[in-house]
Amino acid sequence: MDDTLRLEITRIFDAPRDLVFRAWTDPAQLTRWFGPRGMTTPLDTIRVDLRPGGEWRACMVRDSDGFEAPAGGLYREVVEPERLVFTWGIEVLGTIEESLVTIVFDDVGGKTKMSFTQVGFPTTASRDEHEGGWTETFERLASLTSERG
Repeated sequence: MDDTLRLEITRIFDAPRDLVFRAWTDPAQLTRWFGPRGMTTPLDTIRVDLRPGGEWRACMVRDSDGFEAPAGGLYREVVEPERLVFTWGIEVLGTIEESLVTIVFDDVGGKTKMSFTQVGFPTTASRDEHEGGWTETFERLASLTSERG
């Protein structure tokens, strides 16, 4: 997989890392934050088989018109609550774009530093579009974790 087109986002969440890790791996948590603004991810579309080789699925639905953006992939590494590595596949204009996501969770004085890296984008435009989506998605994650942190 070509990693020359790389997206890196680092965030500090005001919550312990086990809580942030669980937000990524528990369908009941994912349904509350997964997806950019204006989209929801219904609980019944989320599948998590949290083990190396296990599959994940989620379908983001645009609130305004019901447009569906199904995403999914396979877990490659699961080290609770420190690291998640999984493939990310999403349908874009009738083709599946696949990339690789690595997330490292570090404890920083009771808060969590999340280092997110995604590689394997086919174009710069795709990477930039993902950056906007992930940025909005992580804002939602910050709201969720601050409620419980």
